[in-house]
Amino acid sequence: MGRSALWLALCTALVPAAHAAEPAANPGPAFAWESSEPLIKPPADAANLFGVKDPSVVFHDNRYHVFFTTAGTGGWGMAHTSFADWKDAPQAPVFMLDKSPIGPGYRAAPQVFYFAPQKLWYLIYQGGDPMYSTTRDLADPRSWTAPKPFYAAPPDVVKDDKGQAAWLDFWIICDDRKCHLFFTNDNGSFFRAETAIERFPQGFSTPVLAMKTERREDLFEASNTYKIAGTGQYLTLIEAMGPTGRYFRAWLADRLDGDWRPIPGSPMNLFAGAENLKFKGRVWSEGVSHGEMIRAGVDQTLAIDPCKPLRFLYQGLDMTPGKKYEYIELPYRLGLITAVGRNPVSDLCKR
Repeated sequence: MGRSALWLALCTALVPAAHAAEPAANPGPAFAWESSEPLIKPPADAANLFGVKDPSVVFHDNRYHVFFTTAGTGGWGMAHTSFADWKDAPQAPVFMLDKSPIGPGYRAAPQVFYFAPQKLWYLIYQGGDPMYSTTRDLADPRSWTAPKPFYAAPPDVVKDDKGQAAWLDFWIICDDRKCHLFFTNDNGSFFRAETAIERFPQGFSTPVLAMKTERREDLFEASNTYKIAGTGQYLTLIEAMGPTGRYFRAWLADRLDGDWRPIPGSPMNLFAGAENLKFKGRVWSEGVSHGEMIRAGVDQTLAIDPCKPLRFLYQGLDMTPGKKYEYIELPYRLGLITAVGRNPVSDLCKR
């Protein structure tokens, strides 16, 4: 999601761009998608809300649990909804998480997962800096604990020349030994920090630059990273901005702390955007923005199954033609895209 000048500040003098080289242009996209209608909107009785954004989703106990950002007259917050099937999503009740110990104030861009070593659910989000809450009962949105920070203070490498932190859209994924914290800065930089899995959620290292592009638009925000089940590969998706709207680019790596290489087959290693998206009904979104893959499980490894059709819950912009909006008023809605045909991820299926 876009941010104020705090998020747009330059993050300079880090390391040279090394691993973000663009692939050669190809005739067409390697992925193809079909989109649903908007599935999750602001509740009809919530006139103070303009949009819903930044979803994270898990399927647990035969129900989908979706956490997302709300944008309204009171600023940015977070909410939860749950349903058994996607057809039920439009009618599912929404619980505002400021009614939980997470509390009011700026809360945005959630990520949810089950941390198996501690038998705890974690909700990661931004409250300026990266924060987390935990619960043992995912079905009870009132049970989340009060926010705690990952860092006592923002590391110097994420500060601009005025000393302000420029980091957002925090994402955690763990392998067998470490938990890795990824984030972006709205300025062409993708960062990673780590801690031993036994120390999580404490002990994160000073972030290092994992990838950088010359143009801020080509590597912008909303990164999400997954293990591709049954392979030794990891997939990272990062939102970019283009002439036809927001879209996601894709990279592969052999290790979470390894080098990220553009996924082959598409110009700008396109994952999902206006160029490769069709709609089952009306064309309601101008692009594909901040979202989350439908995972194969719920734990901290964030595995996706390459042998099943890929699905991605995204925020789409459902604007009224000719109407002008302030940024916070933009009518973001959540929809589901499903991959059609073969693609570079499905080609990794070993069945």
